[in-house]
Amino acid sequence: MHITITGNLGSGKSTICKILEDKYGFEIYSTGKVQRELAREMNITTLEMNQLMCSDRKYDTMIDDATARISRENRDKNIIFDSRLAWHFVEQSFKIFLSVSLNVAAERVMNDNRGKEEKYATLKEARDMLAARAATEDKRYKDMYNLNYFDFSNYNLVIDSTYHTPEKIASIIMQEAKNFETVMKEKVYEAGNQGINRILLSPKRLYNKTVEIAEAADLKDMVEEYKKVTNYLDKTIAVHKSGDEYTVINGLLEVKAAALAEVPYIPVRLD
Repeated sequence: MHITITGNLGSGKSTICKILEDKYGFEIYSTGKVQRELAREMNITTLEMNQLMCSDRKYDTMIDDATARISRENRDKNIIFDSRLAWHFVEQSFKIFLSVSLNVAAERVMNDNRGKEEKYATLKEARDMLAARAATEDKRYKDMYNLNYFDFSNYNLVIDSTYHTPEKIASIIMQEAKNFETVMKEKVYEAGNQGINRILLSPKRLYNKTVEIAEAADLKDMVEEYKKVTNYLDKTIAVHKSGDEYTVINGLLEVKAAALAEVPYIPVRLD
């Protein structure tokens, strides 16, 4: 099985990859690892490789080609590609986008030891810099590859990491990846995007406590029913996405009940 994982800055990709490696036996190929392998093949140092990439974009293409080649040559291995664009260049993979709220991402990078280049004096500074970096990367990918990196339709699973542990997220990823592989074995697997399977968001990202909601008579029963849910509801909720914020179009009572019942995720549809 090949899994490609990308997502928002501060979403916890590296942590989840490490769990998939330790618990489920995946080999991790990060962009850095691919760079090191390519540098070895070129008989140069990693530092020299980084310097070449800064001066000439053709080396980005070499990294992309190497990623695709590694996936082709290792079809019999369980590999997770931790890379911004591996979902586009790995020919057959379960494509994951890891989402996180900007505020929580800023808190994470503030608390992480990421070197002097990523030191922030305030939470607002961290938030602003993360938003600026995301915008820069988005523009770069559009200019270089004509790709919309933040378009959820590029991925098979979009899962929110704002409120749940990496262990919980990794277990859901494995469940969804196995389901995907089962489906794909029943039909011809063509290279490229296979379409979205799920967008899973925490109800806590969808339920705005400042919104006044008339109490429904059956809400308590709904909460008790939802307490039995292990991973996510069966029902898909329609939402509108604007930047980092989501607005529920229908099913607000279900979202509220799910939040009160501590349901991990709700499947959503972007309308």
